[in-house]
Amino acid sequence: MTLSIIGAGAFGTALAVALAANGPVTLWGRDAGKLRNNPRLPGITLPSEVAPTTDLAQATRANTIILALPAQALGGFLAEHGAALDGKPLVSAAKGIDLTTLTGPSQLIARHCPAAIPAVLTGPSFAADIARGLPTALTLACADPVTGEALQHRLSTQVLRLYRSTDVTGAELGGALKNVVAIAAGAVMGARLGDSARAAIITRGFAEMTRLATHLGAQPQTLTGLSGLGDLTLTCTSDQSRNYRFGFSLGAGSGFDAATTVEGAATAQAVTALARKLGLDLPITAAVSGLVTGGISVEKLMLQLLNRPLKDE
Repeated sequence: MTLSIIGAGAFGTALAVALAANGPVTLWGRDAGKLRNNPRLPGITLPSEVAPTTDLAQATRANTIILALPAQALGGFLAEHGAALDGKPLVSAAKGIDLTTLTGPSQLIARHCPAAIPAVLTGPSFAADIARGLPTALTLACADPVTGEALQHRLSTQVLRLYRSTDVTGAELGGALKNVVAIAAGAVMGARLGDSARAAIITRGFAEMTRLATHLGAQPQTLTGLSGLGDLTLTCTSDQSRNYRFGFSLGAGSGFDAATTVEGAATAQAVTALARKLGLDLPITAAVSGLVTGGISVEKLMLQLLNRPLKDE
């Protein structure tokens, strides 16, 4: 099984470093200068088994492709280059909901590459940990169990353990929605509202994640696994999380690196629009959408949530 990774950001590069333990990996990126030494992974260089390239035709010759592109860039990339990828297993590592279509990565793959086999790689992980060979467990979700098993074996290493699932919807929604909750968790900590407030945001945010995902056909147990609760716990409690740091900066009224991709910001807006269409009540998601677009302050966000009608848990 030949393997290419499309997208040489921090996560795509980290995966290339880790998966080189299993054989040759082609890593495609637009910026040739960052392919060997990614500034977001200081001290990490590519092993000899990784072949970096800016030639997309070379990368798409592999029979298995990991799409390590930002969620908001994935649809455009597939619209332009989907024909070269069709008919292959395509594994998305994006964690977000597309703002234009209000769909996740697997549906974008199905739309632009109808003969491909979509899969999702997600779960609690930071690029730096994977690149340094620290133990990490992820979910590999693929509706085709035969393909899923083959991918699980190709993409697992001694320190990168993949658990297989057929619930693609649940896995990708868990990975996307936890970023929204992480922004809220970071905001309450940045505003010095305390650990108890953060715990409440995480818990009620998890309820929102489950409500939307199961409405769209996900299995509830998927949300309690690595791709849901596991990723939520990590992202809402670590300064390594870009979404958490972004939320913290909003709560503290401080600056944030504009070059850093914050998947939860666009996802909050997309999910708010989707919830409106579906008639679902997702108050934390709606509040985060208002926060990232400047429509509400952290103080008003918390008042809005705390003044909601009392109800059973």
